[in-house]
This record gives sequence, structure tokens and C-alpha cells, in this order.
Amino acid sequence: MATATIPQAHPLPERNPGTPFDPGVLEGALVNKSAVERRAATLPTRRTVKKEWQAAWLLHAIKTIDLTTLSGDDTPGTVRRLCAKARQPVRPELLRDLGVPHLRLTTGAVCVYHEMVPTAVAALEGSGIPVAAVSTGFPAGLNPHRLKLQEIEASVAAGASEIDIVISRRHVLLGNWKALYQEVRDFREACGPAHMKSILAVGELGTFKNIYKASMVCMQAGSDFIKTSTGKEAVNATLQNSLVMVRAIRTFYQQTGYKVGFKPAGGIRTAKQALDWLILMKEELGHEWMQPHLFRIGASALLNDIERQLEHFAYGRYASMQYQPLG
Repeated sequence: MATATIPQAHPLPERNPGTPFDPGVLEGALVNKSAVERRAATLPTRRTVKKEWQAAWLLHAIKTIDLTTLSGDDTPGTVRRLCAKARQPVRPELLRDLGVPHLRLTTGAVCVYHEMVPTAVAALEGSGIPVAAVSTGFPAGLNPHRLKLQEIEASVAAGASEIDIVISRRHVLLGNWKALYQEVRDFREACGPAHMKSILAVGELGTFKNIYKASMVCMQAGSDFIKTSTGKEAVNATLQNSLVMVRAIRTFYQQTGYKVGFKPAGGIRTAKQALDWLILMKEELGHEWMQPHLFRIGASALLNDIERQLEHFAYGRYASMQYQPLG
């Protein structure tokens, strides 16, 4: 495989400390629905990634995956298996045959429920892979506020270094932006040193304008990332709602100088979809927002398809899914 890489080596940005609540930013917010739809429809067709470049982009995509298990039947064994895959997401012999035998490759994080945080922390010890915990009454976010804060604090105490919180959707639907700001601000304080990803559950917010406003308020409140979905809604990550969110990230950066990350999640299962979202980040925000410190993909099955595509590039054939370690 010829050397083909995505530019790296960006210094880590200063963490977003948040700003005072500014309703003026929301009052003039406009989102052109037809323009969003046109732009999202053309993104996958305007730029293509072929041959060795595609393989390089897919290897890079693996670094951005928050490898996730959020099932009611999760067991310690399931989580340990997932963590082993996060440590070695691609088989050494395949990396060798791709021409990158010494590539140190891991996923961006492992994401689990609070109950499984200690298991994941122990399984990932020494790897440098962070453990992310979903919190605040995930996925509905309807627990009492006090219990949400306690859940965050408990996950941080158990070793989670990233917390994926869910907002109260009613604040958005009722236009109670100050309440949303204060809620997310409280969550950020409870997270302490742990980075916070704010899940908007975009499929339940009603309009693109609501998605844009919720994104801005969560960033004002100090979110390190904004995330599309829990993966449990009827509509999860799409290029359309993602475009609205990354445009909000760009506006916030222009206004404040703080860089906030983006995480699409829910329904992203194919290598082609991973490339689409990387293209979105490159086109809208540039190379730095393609890196794991500013871009993650929440997924459980995506890694399987990426590995199959890499096998096709290396050997000219697809392996059956039964041969995939997580298949």
C-alpha cells in the first residue's frame, strides 16, 4: 500500500470553558431548510476517496470511533471483548498486508453504561484509550436533575474520562433556552476534568432551527462536543442534521475562538457512511476537525464493515461477516 495519510499533528485546542448565556445569538438564527438539504445531498458526490487513499481514510476513521455497547444484555464479558477490539481494531496480519505493519491503531474511546465503567477501565488500563459513560438518564433524560448530577459524578469517580450527557428535550421544544443553558452548565461542572459530550437527540427536536439553537446553547454552557443522537431515537444521525450542527460549531468558533468537537451517532454502520462524515468535516471545518480530539463517530457495527473494506483492498475479496471478531 502506498503511503497515503490525512494530515495530523495539530496541537490540542484549549478546552471550551463556555460563555455567559447570550439569547441574542439565538434571536436572529435562521436555517434555510432547502439549502441544507441540497448541500447534504451533494456532499457525498462532490468528493470521492479511491484506492490507497480510501484505505488510509478508513484507517483514520477507526481512530475516531467511540466503540459502543449500550444494550440491556451487556455483561462484563461483552465489555472486555469490546475493549480488546478497541485495543487492536485491525488484525496485525492485515495491517502488514496493507503496508503499515507498525501503525499503532486504536479506537477513539469505548462507550458504555455507568454499570460497566469499572470493567472497561480495568480492561483498557495502560492503553491510553478513554472510557466514555452515557449519563443523565440516558437515553430519555427524564430523571430528576439531582440524580443526573450524581450519576455523572459517580461515573467520573469510577474512572470515566468522557461523559455523554443527554439534554432535556422539553427545554428545546418549549423554547426555554435559559433552562437548557443552566442544565448543561450544571452537567459540565459535575463532569470536572472529564470531557463532556452533549447529546441533542436531534430526531426529537422538531426543526433544523431548534437543532441549531440547541447546539449554540450547549456550546455556550461549556460542551466539549455536541453529539447528534443517543442511537435510540427513530431518526438519528443524518448528513442534514449534522450539517446544521457543524455550521453552529463554526459560528461558535468564529465568535469565541473555542473549538468544539462533533460526534454523529446512531445508524452509522458502513465504511461509506464513515467516509461521508469525514468529508463533511473536511469540507465544513477543515483537517483539524477530522482528528479524534474534535471528531468521533459513535458506533457498534461500523468497525466490522471498515475491516471488510480493508480486506478487500488488501486481498481483492470480502470476508464473510462471521470471520469478523465482533460480527
